[in-house]
Amino acid sequence: MEGNTHLPKIQMSVLSPVEEKQAMLAAIIASTDDAIISKTLDGIITSWNPAAIKMFGYTEEEAIGKHISLVIPNDRIDEENFIISQIKAGVKVEHFETVRVAKDGEFLFLSLTVSPILDGDGKVIGASKIARDISERKRALVKQAMLASIVAASDDAIISKTLQGIITSWNPAAERLFGFKEEQAIGKHISLIIPDDRLDEETYIIGEVSRGIKVDHFQTIRKTKDGKLVPLSLTVSPVIDESGNIIGASKIARDISAEQASQQETARLYEHLKVLNAKKDDFIALASHELKTPLSSMSAYLQLLARLETDAKNKTFVDKLQSQLTKLSSLVDDLLDVSKIEAGKMHFAKEDFDLREVVEEAIDLIVHSNPGYSVTFECLSSKCAIIGDSHRIEQVIVNLLTNAIRYSPDGNSLKVYLVEEDDQIKVGVEDYGIGIAQEKLQNIFSRYYRVDEGNGKVSGLGIGLYICHEIVRRHNGKIWAESKLGEGSTFWFTLPR
Repeated sequence: MEGNTHLPKIQMSVLSPVEEKQAMLAAIIASTDDAIISKTLDGIITSWNPAAIKMFGYTEEEAIGKHISLVIPNDRIDEENFIISQIKAGVKVEHFETVRVAKDGEFLFLSLTVSPILDGDGKVIGASKIARDISERKRALVKQAMLASIVAASDDAIISKTLQGIITSWNPAAERLFGFKEEQAIGKHISLIIPDDRLDEETYIIGEVSRGIKVDHFQTIRKTKDGKLVPLSLTVSPVIDESGNIIGASKIARDISAEQASQQETARLYEHLKVLNAKKDDFIALASHELKTPLSSMSAYLQLLARLETDAKNKTFVDKLQSQLTKLSSLVDDLLDVSKIEAGKMHFAKEDFDLREVVEEAIDLIVHSNPGYSVTFECLSSKCAIIGDSHRIEQVIVNLLTNAIRYSPDGNSLKVYLVEEDDQIKVGVEDYGIGIAQEKLQNIFSRYYRVDEGNGKVSGLGIGLYICHEIVRRHNGKIWAESKLGEGSTFWFTLPR
């Protein structure tokens, strides 16, 4: 007590018994952790111990002589009237839980015990108040109530148990999931809901929890009261007491029956889709092969007719027929390529060839079949040696040039670039046509995707760029497009050297 300046120095040997008793009471009041305050029946503070200073922030000089409303919130003044009325009647007020306010404005949860102060004649002349700060307990109770509300409202079963597996709590969702009422489950061993062939899982889980390790998303099977087996995902956490000791486990169990059923249905539909897709590819391959023979015959007859026909008007009709037949043959060839790609049967030759020569041949072919177009070719190298399938690479270039013309209805010129870089060669085809919206660029190499479905003037099945992409990919290259709507597009692809 020597270190406390608020404690009176007591010399017991020179005090009378009454004085000694008063000194002892003064020492207790000065050293207690509870605020002890006395006041008149009019509410005027007459004493204010060190704990009151610490609790409310007012010094003894600031408090004594002031009305007790100094520490009472405005909305709780009526409480003081009630307490004083009880004290005047000689009635002690015990464990009265309320809120008071400190000097800095902080609200404190307190438990008050207020007793009457009697004079020598037994008349009530004031009140002695003991105030205990229960803020921490109140906050803990609020937190506990919130957690209890969350547990009660949860759709997941939440169960706690001892390290020996004895169930200590069982929320409403656990009742719904397992069929056991709270009173039927609490006190029972957790094996109540564990199938016999999975009891070893509990040993493993308790072993992990006992070492302070949380078990996350443990998928297993548990059984209900009526014997039904339910697939669950468990998360089990250690329960730790105030001393840091692990005293049990808290388990959250989520029913994943619907999720598993959905996964199984998805897998079933995927397998079904694979079968349908295989049948579709088989049909396309068969139909394409069957179409090739009559198309070849028609082409031969039209070529013969073109040579024999002398009438200019009729010859024009024959030329148009030949042009449409060429388009139809090209579509059939594309369908055949798609079926080969999907079946993994598109074969590629590996040979040395000059990419510049292949590009020039593709340009010649396009210019010959589209006499109104001019194609500018920019290349600084006289020869670009590369390894791959020259026929398939030419197919890519022809397809890009054809698309450039198709989507440039008002244009009459294209540019082709051939650029040698350190470890690759880059080819580009630039047009000045309608362009492609940015949000559609990511889809243009998808199978059967068309940039403008509603544009009836542009024919096609949406497979040309898909085939280009697959050919370039199989050559370990990359293909992409750069475009601005209304300004044109440039398609690039690279091939490793």
